[in-house]
Amino acid sequence: MVTVIVNLSRYLILILMLLYTLQCFSVFGKKNEEDKRNVMRKQIVSTLFMDFVAFLVMYLQTEDIWMGYGCAAVFGYIIGVQVLYRIFYPKASLLLVNNMCMLLSIGFIILARLDMDSARKQYLIAVAGTLISLVVPVIVRKVRSLKNLTWLYAVAGIGMLGVVLVLATVSRGAKLSIEIGGITFQLSEVVKITFVFFVAGILRKDTSFRNVAVATVVSAAHVLILVASKDLGSALVFFVAYLVMVYVATKKLRYAAAGLAGGCVASVGAYYLFSHVRQRVITWKDPFAVYNEVGGGYQVAQSLFAVGAGGWFGMGLFEGTPEKIPIAKKDFIFAAICEEMGGLFCICMLLVCMSCFLMIINISMRMNNRFYKLIALGLGAEYAFQVFLTVGGSVNFIPLTGITLPLVAYGGSSVIATILVFAIIQGLYILREDEGEQIEKQKHKKDKPKKPTKPRGGKYRKEDEEYGEKSLEEKIREQTEKSLNW
Repeated sequence: MVTVIVNLSRYLILILMLLYTLQCFSVFGKKNEEDKRNVMRKQIVSTLFMDFVAFLVMYLQTEDIWMGYGCAAVFGYIIGVQVLYRIFYPKASLLLVNNMCMLLSIGFIILARLDMDSARKQYLIAVAGTLISLVVPVIVRKVRSLKNLTWLYAVAGIGMLGVVLVLATVSRGAKLSIEIGGITFQLSEVVKITFVFFVAGILRKDTSFRNVAVATVVSAAHVLILVASKDLGSALVFFVAYLVMVYVATKKLRYAAAGLAGGCVASVGAYYLFSHVRQRVITWKDPFAVYNEVGGGYQVAQSLFAVGAGGWFGMGLFEGTPEKIPIAKKDFIFAAICEEMGGLFCICMLLVCMSCFLMIINISMRMNNRFYKLIALGLGAEYAFQVFLTVGGSVNFIPLTGITLPLVAYGGSSVIATILVFAIIQGLYILREDEGEQIEKQKHKKDKPKKPTKPRGGKYRKEDEEYGEKSLEEKIREQTEKSLNW
């Protein structure tokens, strides 16, 4: 009986995910606000129902009572986030809120499948990050001095990366995080935000060659520290965000071309300077040729086996062997999801990520203030490129970079930083809504005819004649002419 339920559940979960994904894009075609809200409510129901089915199946497979507690906790988180955003930020983008909840739900499900302890830690981190992020939109909306702290962002970012370079221990060939009081912090995730604020601040008014050169030097300092720490995946994310922001701010193709040329030269240099980069390129070319070598193709090969075994519909929760994939909770979580939940499910998940990116770009294009426009664009570019690097590495489309899938993969710093990014985008969305309302009010005020003023001292003001009101002298003259004609 359990086997039948597991086999049926994978199709039900897929149908719910398909419905949710279609609703992500159908909402853009809705003009009426109430129709949009109906779509959002359906998305919440789909997410909750999917969580219920997934945790029920895992409970039937393991008979672990923690699966029931996990389901209740995820329900509490989703409902709590929805209520809090509706109370504190009624103008917020509910699509972004729903997508954040859906991606976190997928992460909770697959982590509970792989390691319940990791799922519990991820859940507590997500709750803490969400509570912290609730103050972010109001800061973005109210604190106008954010654009004046350009060099503070630069100093803070370089300082945090320098701390990691000096104090961090080597993990998987790179210095990624520091440990304080038993808690691990990957500060590069926070610096991704301060870096975008720095570039936006320095380019918000002056896009001259001199100013672009200054921005390039400071950005290069960020990237070089990451390269010295051998955190090349994060360095690549910083570089792409910088390139996109500079091109959009200046609208000069030669800057983008020069940046791409520099990036190509840096990539070749990294290949010859770092042995682990050469190993990853060799593995990317043919992972099966170096399958049994230390640091070779075993990880990528197992990831490809998992993706192939899952097929379109997946094998079902606890029916596959994703635990055989090394670092499945972090770098290869996409492959684990493919194996047990299916390729179609993963395509839908990527489309949800794409809808987040499109929403961010839409917000960026509608912002009047260049500082806010560049912030949205930079954060959106970082988010989209992280998704690309993670998925590309898992399916061997590109060499591995060590970047995790935002909101889905295990990692406290990454989850908190991504939740904060979504909160910043929410603040920009609310700010854009405020601007739209202000423009509508001014337009309405301009188009509305003025009421005629009351007589003062027996006379109407001259302005009243423009709105069809006759002066007292004209009325007396008309009455006199009528009397004479009579």
